[in-house]
Amino acid sequence: MDLHLHTPGSIDYQDPDITYLDILRKAETRGADVIAFTDHNTIRGYANMWREIEDLELLEALERLSPVEERRLGDYRRILRHLRVLPGFELTATFGFHITAIFPEGTSIRQIEHTLLELNVPEDRLDLGTSEVGATVDVLTAYETLSRLGALVIPAHVNSTHGVAMQNLPFGGQTKIAFTQSPYIDALEATDLESSSRRSTAHFFNGSKPEYPRRMHIIQGSDAHRLNRDPNRESNLGVCDRMTEVLLTDVSFAALKELFRSDNFNRVRPYRPAHDPYDFIRVARAEGETIVQSFHEMAPARRGRLSPIVRDAAAFANGNGGTIYVGISAVSKDPVMGVEDAPEQASAIAEDLARYITPQINGTIDIQETEQKKIIVVQVPAGDDMPYAVLPSTIYVRQEGETSIAMRDEIVQLVVDGMKIERGELPELVSE
Repeated sequence: MDLHLHTPGSIDYQDPDITYLDILRKAETRGADVIAFTDHNTIRGYANMWREIEDLELLEALERLSPVEERRLGDYRRILRHLRVLPGFELTATFGFHITAIFPEGTSIRQIEHTLLELNVPEDRLDLGTSEVGATVDVLTAYETLSRLGALVIPAHVNSTHGVAMQNLPFGGQTKIAFTQSPYIDALEATDLESSSRRSTAHFFNGSKPEYPRRMHIIQGSDAHRLNRDPNRESNLGVCDRMTEVLLTDVSFAALKELFRSDNFNRVRPYRPAHDPYDFIRVARAEGETIVQSFHEMAPARRGRLSPIVRDAAAFANGNGGTIYVGISAVSKDPVMGVEDAPEQASAIAEDLARYITPQINGTIDIQETEQKKIIVVQVPAGDDMPYAVLPSTIYVRQEGETSIAMRDEIVQLVVDGMKIERGELPELVSE
């Protein structure tokens, strides 16, 4: 999918002669299933595409279609049967920060224009497609408003120009935390999703930092302002030149929203052609043991004995959540062992988690492959009923890359945190 595409509806579009059908054809050839039109502070591009389709259908009903128009309408219908095109816009918030807002299929043009007006985009600029719209709303107000109105809220290219997490941001630390940890955000868009650097956006927002405890879904988009990549500037991308691959129950806005609101981080990855697929397990292994991930080369050998997997799961639930990889070590040079009877072992792990951890955790267990070996992946969300104990009454916490028994002060803090969650008194994110 590519959720960040500009069209001739943006004033800075670089191919003025390109049509909306050209964009759909290019997306189809790149294998996209979902795209979003996100012009600057306007819904004009998306509206113009549907206006053209409606005009062609009217001519068809009047039996006045020319052969060229008939082919265009046929192409529109053929492509739109399997390509989901979502409406949206790229808002310029106060201080020039960019936020993409994507709406459900069928959202009316009038409703989206009303949203832009509510965000203080001037009425006389609604159709310009410009990022120069004066004082709109602040970032946090934009997040809350867009979420309330049902949009996917995705701060754009956060690590780059006009991004809310770009380096040397001239704001205080609490502001940056609020800009990137707001509960109204669905995902962050970054330009370095393919990077394996420890300074990458995905690594920074993996939940391992105390100041940034919420692990974020990170996606990438082309931010295309032209049909094809600029041959003189590689970073000036074309349609669907930088896509994200997501595992959905069905191709729909609702399924995307559900995924981004879940802890299924292994269902989002940079798209690569089939001959060079992205291996998120290999990327995780390169980071090794951390506060949010652990590795177990062997599945539990004996039933009835407490597995270290159970301890790790309880510790993750008592912290920011985490991922457990079974069948592979944390050392990249070691061969991948895999789990031969993966379905049976996954069921056994699920039974152990239910038997030994109280209260029960809401984790998920999947079977993935790396280097042609099956790996069990256990996703554990941050708990909302802390502290979690391992029978008979041991409480574990995660410290850096190790799981250990909680000390008294840590247990007290877990109890306090659990009571805050129960009362809905989580610390608020505030800007400076």
